[in-house]
Amino acid sequence: MNIASTVSLSNGVRIPQFGLGVYKVEESKANDTVLSALDLGYRHIDTASFYGNERQVGDALQETEVPREDIFVTTKVWNDEQGYEETLEAFEQSLEKLQTDYVDLYLIHWPVPGKFQETWRALELLYEQGRVRAIGVCNFQEHHLEKLLEVAEVIPVVDQVEFHPRLYQKDLLDFCQQKEIKLEAWAPLGRAQYFDAPVLQSLAEKHGKTPAQIILRWELQHDIITIPKSVKPKRQKENADVFDFELSPEDMNEMDEMNRDQRLSKHPDDFPYDL
Repeated sequence: MNIASTVSLSNGVRIPQFGLGVYKVEESKANDTVLSALDLGYRHIDTASFYGNERQVGDALQETEVPREDIFVTTKVWNDEQGYEETLEAFEQSLEKLQTDYVDLYLIHWPVPGKFQETWRALELLYEQGRVRAIGVCNFQEHHLEKLLEVAEVIPVVDQVEFHPRLYQKDLLDFCQQKEIKLEAWAPLGRAQYFDAPVLQSLAEKHGKTPAQIILRWELQHDIITIPKSVKPKRQKENADVFDFELSPEDMNEMDEMNRDQRLSKHPDDFPYDL
């Protein structure tokens, strides 16, 4: 297993299990950030219309020597773009900014009440047209997924959610695994807020790794797709240096027990959708 290793989504599309997220990467830095990641061997780039850096990601796709078909590109439809026609229009805008004629994975960013089912119909159309290779969701809890599955003709292949040791969403992970939906972690490092936790310090010393590397390895071994963010090549390289060791079952249990249901963002049921 290495930085470019892929796992199969339920529709047969292969997705690199390890990637680069560009949330809050400034426009002025996004191009270089993506190019440095691609130079290091990253082949999975995750952006969104809300991030405001799709165009810079697209510039990097144009500038890199890595063939487009070797790069897995994810983007997302934001809350105020949701609805059937609105989503189709938002997709065109994302495609133009990304300077590509298809997206590998298109996601609903949040489960906007009263809209996400219509939004999903638009994603299904784009999928049927072959303009996206796979479709999925973000920030959906079990009840959102159940409501979506009532009307979906295409099952979402991914649910991207906040997931890290202090927010080990085991019930959601189990639900998604039963439905053959891959769970993907955003804020996979808990925004570095508890690297000093004794469990992480102990395991880092045991394996000769950093707390960040221990967390990312834990996610990979839970079969999670993970997309840590860093604008620094040195840190990008460090984050990806997680394929030469393995956590034991005991290590994994210790990490699992770090859970505090501690969110860094709003619970999807409490998100301010009307803002």
